[in-house]
Amino acid sequence: MFFLLSVTIGSISAQIFHKNPEKELFGKTSVNKKEAKVKEPRSVVRSKKKQEANTRRLNKNIEKSVRRSQKRTIDIQTSEVQARMKQNKKDNAARDKEKKKKVKASTKRAGKKYN
Repeated sequence: MFFLLSVTIGSISAQIFHKNPEKELFGKTSVNKKEAKVKEPRSVVRSKKKQEANTRRLNKNIEKSVRRSQKRTIDIQTSEVQARMKQNKKDNAARDKEKKKKVKASTKRAGKKYN
C-alpha cells in the first residue's frame, strides 16, 4: 500500500512541475538559432573573384573610353565653341550643386518633423 501511494504521488508531482510538455518531450530548445555558415568550394570562390575582377576591368575601360570620347568631342570644336562648352559645364556644375543643397536642406527639415 505504501509503495503504491509513493509511486502515484511521485508521478503527480512530476506532472505538476513540468509545465511545458513539448520541452519534456523534445528537450531544451534555444530561441536564437543561428544558421550554420555554408562554405563554398574553392573553385566557386575563385571563379566569383575572377568574374568580379573582369567586371571591374570592363567598367574601368568603359569609363576610360567615355572620357576619351568626351575629350575628342571638345577637341574637334572651334575655340569659341570650346569656350561655350566649358562655360556650360561650369553652369551645370553650379546648378547641380545648388539643387543638391536644396534637396539636402528640405530633407533635413522633413526629417526633424519625424524625430
